Order: sequence, then C-alpha cells, then structure tokens
Amino acid sequence: MIFQQIKDWDNAYTNGANIPGGEAWPAAWVEPARAYREQLLAAGRAQLDLSYGDKPRNRFDLFLPQETPRGLVVYVHGGYWQGLDKSYWSHLAAGSVDSGYAVAMPSYTLCPEVRVGEIVEEVSAAITDAANEIDGPIHLTGHSAGGHLVTRMIAATSPLAPAIRQRVRTVVSISGVHDLRPLVNTSLNKNLRLSAEEAAAESPVLMSPGDGARLFCWVGGNERAEFIRQNALMASLWLGLGAETGAYVEPDRHHFSVVDGLANLDHPLTRTLLS
Repeated sequence: MIFQQIKDWDNAYTNGANIPGGEAWPAAWVEPARAYREQLLAAGRAQLDLSYGDKPRNRFDLFLPQETPRGLVVYVHGGYWQGLDKSYWSHLAAGSVDSGYAVAMPSYTLCPEVRVGEIVEEVSAAITDAANEIDGPIHLTGHSAGGHLVTRMIAATSPLAPAIRQRVRTVVSISGVHDLRPLVNTSLNKNLRLSAEEAAAESPVLMSPGDGARLFCWVGGNERAEFIRQNALMASLWLGLGAETGAYVEPDRHHFSVVDGLANLDHPLTRTLLS
C-alpha cells in the first residue's frame, strides 16, 4: 500500500517558489490591470474606489458593459487574507463585461489587522453595496483566499441578507482554500492568528450549503497537491449535502495562470461563472 502524509506544511501551501518563473507574479498582473482600468475609464465605464465601509480598504471598483448590465459579477482577490488588493485583477473583468455584466472588485482589510471572520463580513458588505448599484442576478468568483470568501457567501451561515443571497446564481471558487485547519500548521498563521477552533468555524467544508447553493470548484492541473485536493473535497462534500456542485482541473495551469480565463468571454471559466 502507498500512504501519503504531509510533513512540510509550508511547502504544501507555498505557490510562487514551486512554479517555474513564479517570481514574476504578482507584478505580472499590474500592467494589464492598469491598462484595462484606463481603457474603461476613458470610455466612461469604470467607477473606482467606491466606498462600502469605514475602513481605508473598504473600497471596490465597478466596471460596466456598454449596455444595461444583465447582472452583477463580483470577483474577490486572494493573497492568503494578508496581501494584495483589487488593483491587480481589473483585466479579469473583461470576459464578464464583454458578456454584458457589470463587475465589482473589492479590496478588504487584511490580517493581522483583522481576523478572517471579519474579512468575511467585509466581503458581504462589498457584495451588498455593489448589488444595490446593479440589478439582476449575482455571480460570485474568487481566487485562492477569495475562493474561500465567495464560498462562505452561500453557506447556510452566509452573512448576506436574504434578499441579496436569493439573487446569487453561481459561485466559482478558483483554487479555493476551503479547509482552513491545515493553515494552522503553516508560517502563514503568524498573521492569520487562527486558532484550531476559529479555523474550523470559518471552513466551508465543515458547513452546510445554503438553500439553492450552486458551487463550481476550479483549479489548475499544475498546482500544489493541496489545492487540487481541497478543490475536489469542497465540491464532493457539498454535493453530498444537496448543493449543485462541479469540479474541474484545468490542464497546464498553475496557481497564478489559472485565473487568466476570466479575461476572455469565450473561455470555459467565464462561461461556467455566468451559467
């Protein structure tokens, strides 16, 4: 028999150092994101730094299609709840905007200034404010930590008000971290400050799906084994609890390139999100 066991938890959850040329990210996203923002600003189709709360990072950017929006997409960034912001990802709105949807991209307060549970509440507030701006169905997606955050929005314990939650059609978690308990064993926890109890309380894999939950889990085939495992685990667990779920491993994509499909309206990732 072949047994497996993780002994180096930091290595299991470290992405850049395990990707050839991984040092190019996140800087590689900066220029395409800036160019897209400037393009839509010049066209009068971008509203930047809209406030959804009192803290400095409680801001979101809103990108608009040429016509009346068919609905709202919200993209929540990753960075292990302790890094990055909305400015790195603007170009990933293109696929949904070109499909006729408005796209909101929020920043949120980072650990260790706040705890993960507080970030969940901030993301809920950002989605609510964006939903008050745009009518129609809501589709949520997020990358890595952002995948965790958008999945939390359709758990039975969702912080979203019922009127907003009922508008959520599809959630796509991209390389999501859905079980936070392993992170207690990593150096990431210096800033996350997760206790075993808090990690369990904020893990969607230990929650029930909310009514009508529709979750698709998407991961790159060249990612760390833990991200592939968590991807399959989340979809499988909620399938067994009555949610509509799916899971896909996209070939030849690593943890940073796996989001690229969102920039293309014809890519299966965008089509899945808007389904």
